[in-house]
Amino acid sequence: MIFHLVKTKMMKRFGFTLIIYILLGQGLMAAWAPDKPNPERLVNDFAAMFNTGEVNMLENKLVDFSNRTTTQMVLVTLPDLRNEDISMVATEIGQKWRVGSEKFDNGIVILIKPKTAAAKGEVFIATGYGLEGVIPDAIAKRIVDYEILPAFREGNYFQGVEQAITTMMELSLGEYSAKEYEEKSEKGNVPGIAILLIVVFFIFIFSAAGKAGNMSKRTISGKGNLPFWILLGMLMNSGSKGKGSWGGFSSGRGSFGGGSGGGFGGFGGGSFGGGGAGGSW
Repeated sequence: MIFHLVKTKMMKRFGFTLIIYILLGQGLMAAWAPDKPNPERLVNDFAAMFNTGEVNMLENKLVDFSNRTTTQMVLVTLPDLRNEDISMVATEIGQKWRVGSEKFDNGIVILIKPKTAAAKGEVFIATGYGLEGVIPDAIAKRIVDYEILPAFREGNYFQGVEQAITTMMELSLGEYSAKEYEEKSEKGNVPGIAILLIVVFFIFIFSAAGKAGNMSKRTISGKGNLPFWILLGMLMNSGSKGKGSWGGFSSGRGSFGGGSGGGFGGFGGGSFGGGGAGGSW
C-alpha cells in the first residue's frame, strides 16, 4: 500500500515535470519576433532604411497586389535581431502576424537587418506553405543573390527590395516559372560579355586606323576624343545597370507600381513552415 502511494506520487511528479519541460521547450523553439503592427501595414521599416516616399511607394505596391491576388508580402527591417537567427525571426514574423490568406497560406516575409560598423547586414525571404512550390528555397536564394545583394552592396536598398518584390510577384502570377527564372539568371552576364567583345573589336579597328594615320593617342572618333579606357568603362556600365542584368523579365515591370485599389485590409491567417533563403553583405 505504501509502495503504491509512493509510486503514484512519483508518477504524478514525473508527469508534471514532463509537461513543464514540453511547455518550456515550445517556448524556446519559437524565435523572438516584434509584435504585429497596429494599424497593420505591409511595410514596417523599424530600422529606418527607407525614406517616406519609398515606404509609401512600396506600401502601395504591396497593398495593390494583396488586394488583387490575396498574396501578402511583408517587408520588415529591424535594427538588430536580439541574437536570433534571421531565418527563425522571419518565419516567426510570418507565423505570429499570420501573413497571407488562411486558405492558401500565400504569405512572404522579407526581413532585413542593416549593416553596421560592428556587424554585417543580413536579409532573409521567408515563404508561406502555399508558396514554397512557386518560390522554392533555391529560387529564393537566387532572388537574394541576384536581385537584392548587388544593389545593397552599392547602398541602393530601395532598388534591391523593389526588384525582389517584382520578381516574386511575377513568379506568383505565373508570368514565368521558377525554372525559367533560374535559367535566365544564369545567363545574366552574357549581355555584358557581348558588349565587351564588341567594344574590343571596334577598338582594334580604330586602333589600327589610328596607327595608319600616325595618331599619337588611342581615341575613338565621334566620342569627343575620349580615351579608350574611359569610353570602355562607360559602355560597360551602361550595359550592366538596371534589373535586366540579372532577371531580365522586363515585360511586366510596370504592372505593379500604380495606385492602390484600396487600403490594406489586414493579415489573413496564413501559416509558415520554415521555407525560404537569405544572405548577407
